[in-house]
Amino acid sequence: MRVVCFFIVVVTLWGCTAKPGKEQPFTFHDRLSQYGFFEGNMAALKPVSNVIPYELNTPLFTDYAYKARFIKVPEGKFLTSKNGELFYPEGTILIKNFFYYQDEGQVGKGRYIIETRLLMKYTNQWKVATYIWDDDQKEAHREILGATKHVKWVNRHGKSLETDYVIPDNNDCKSCHKKNGKISPIGPKIANLNKMISTGKEDINQLNYLFSRGIIKGLEPTDQLPQMAVWNDSVTYTLDQRARAYLDVNCAHCHNAVGPANNTGLFLEYEQQDLFKLGICKGPVSAAQGSGNLKYDIVPGNAEASILHYRMNSNSPGIAMPELGRTLIHKEGVALIEAWIAGLEGKGCD
Repeated sequence: MRVVCFFIVVVTLWGCTAKPGKEQPFTFHDRLSQYGFFEGNMAALKPVSNVIPYELNTPLFTDYAYKARFIKVPEGKFLTSKNGELFYPEGTILIKNFFYYQDEGQVGKGRYIIETRLLMKYTNQWKVATYIWDDDQKEAHREILGATKHVKWVNRHGKSLETDYVIPDNNDCKSCHKKNGKISPIGPKIANLNKMISTGKEDINQLNYLFSRGIIKGLEPTDQLPQMAVWNDSVTYTLDQRARAYLDVNCAHCHNAVGPANNTGLFLEYEQQDLFKLGICKGPVSAAQGSGNLKYDIVPGNAEASILHYRMNSNSPGIAMPELGRTLIHKEGVALIEAWIAGLEGKGCD
């Protein structure tokens, strides 16, 4: 259940001195401002006209950080949808900004942007880059080795929190974004984009909105497309739907048949129907420290006996899952999975 970075950025970044007929070399800019994604005060994250914001039904947990997501598609090119899958054209850019409000209960007090991650599609491959924001919030500089920043904030319940936020290095990003040995986006897929949004002028299905903005071509009717649950919306979605969505986004980018954790046999995709592959009464591939001497990934009716719950509820190196992308335990996410396991049919595995 490894977590990590993710997002796409595409633009013309390669040099202009290459000889005609030769592929031009690829390079990222050193400073985020050089892309021209945002107008005016860059920290306001106000996008220019061809940079489009988007949202996810269920996002990845990253130490309670908020995210502002945008996509840029080259003029004359389109995303396409087929059989519920999303395909990105050459030159697509996804832009993911991580920030904290000083006080979640009073967002007007301001926010502090930590990093911006880019995923760029070039020569049919995704490239990754991370930009760390300066303390004065005027610029962000590219960093391939990662970093740590101490952050403090007040949550919506008025509780003061702090952590040493870890900005992943390039290899960390690549390891979690791998699928079939190649880097690919994690969050922005059809099922996770299929939701209602407000544009400020109207409420509209987000996929239809992206279609209207010329971002997607050949879109099937949205009511015929898959839709992922919102993990914390208990009014609209069932407990099973919400838990499965949470596991898909936070774990399944590694835990699938072609992901980095395929050797575990634990596959946590939202669409997974095989209960054994989902971890029900399935033993771990090794009895290392991470298993906590427990026998099964998931024991129906007993979260405390389940390795999945044990690892999600830990911060210890070698035990904590996801391995990357968090320093804090997501208490609300753990509570969701605990309730889901408690409600699974059947009691015990022996």
